[in-house]
Amino acid sequence: MENFEYCNPTRVIFGKGEIGKVGPETRKLAGRVLLVTGRGSVKRTGVFDRVAGSLEDAGVEFVELDGVRSNPLLSKTREGVALVRERGLEAVVALGGGSVMDTGKAVAAGVLLEEGDLWDLFTGRQGIHGALPVVAVPTLAASGSEMNGYMVITNEETGHKLATGSPFLHPRCSILDPSTTYSVPGDYTAYGGVDALCHLLEPYFNGPAPFTPVQDRMAEGLVEAILEATPRAVEEPGEYRWRAAMMWAASLALCGLTKAGVGEHRFPVHLVEHSVSALFDVPHGAGLAALLPGWMAWYARAKPGKLAQLGRRIWRVEERDDRAAAMECILRLQGWFSALGCPTCLKDLGISARDHGRLAENASFQARVWGIDDEYDVERIEEILGWCQDAQKG
Repeated sequence: MENFEYCNPTRVIFGKGEIGKVGPETRKLAGRVLLVTGRGSVKRTGVFDRVAGSLEDAGVEFVELDGVRSNPLLSKTREGVALVRERGLEAVVALGGGSVMDTGKAVAAGVLLEEGDLWDLFTGRQGIHGALPVVAVPTLAASGSEMNGYMVITNEETGHKLATGSPFLHPRCSILDPSTTYSVPGDYTAYGGVDALCHLLEPYFNGPAPFTPVQDRMAEGLVEAILEATPRAVEEPGEYRWRAAMMWAASLALCGLTKAGVGEHRFPVHLVEHSVSALFDVPHGAGLAALLPGWMAWYARAKPGKLAQLGRRIWRVEERDDRAAAMECILRLQGWFSALGCPTCLKDLGISARDHGRLAENASFQARVWGIDDEYDVERIEEILGWCQDAQKG
């Protein structure tokens, strides 16, 4: 286990009906806020009215920034920054899924930029030195953005989808009410489970520390919880216990806890997926599902041991040979994806081998920003894409 520092300053309020506390909690931070929402689902389900009513009852004035789409756009964040500055708003309330929360964070950081452009925060030309307070109210169990300092935005002009992070981006308070996720469709419920799984598995496989029993067992426990809860939430969308299990597991998956001590590590599946969703506009979770089995097979060529461990502990794989156990683990995960209606390879997304070159070139831009292009250059990324093109075979 390697040395680490761990701090998560986000205050979490969890439970059925707790969404009613958004007004009083926001009032502790500001009296005039930007309320960021998506493309209408929170209004159709009545969640927006509950949040708006809570804010109004607490004496909080709000201006809405609506229309945030999946794979959120830089232009929308710029629109939000302009609104905050024009109306003198003091904080951001993000009501929606990961795209809405990431947009809210980008606005909160962008408002404090004195010069340069918001995109500079994502390309590394400028650092993040502060942000307005953010209150997160997630309505989808997936990204974990409600409990971390990361954000992802797509620049529609350049075609790049980039991630960045800062301690300043942690929400001050996140209100997790699983009942707000009842209306999430089955496909997006499944994609949320895939996203949370990837957040657990990337540090699990890519950390350099050779001995991480605590981190491994925490990650494996959350993986098992997600594997159980996701299909049940798809089958019984109004069953609180499965929605609650998914929401808390997704939050814990990327709050920094399971990766503390694994050492400096990469997120290669997310690196490549950002280009897939930027160029083909697929849901993030669908892109991850299409990439993860192939990446795991590519990874297992040189390092089958950790995959074999996962297979034996999660799926009770009995093969004694590590390579055989690793491949069986991949097939079990691929089968779980298929049962949920998720893609299992790039072919399922309509992506062909002819697209690999531009995907690799696009992804290499993020690799350079992250400083990992020595390991994930265009050639390496194209190699990985080749393993992800078709479904893995037993």
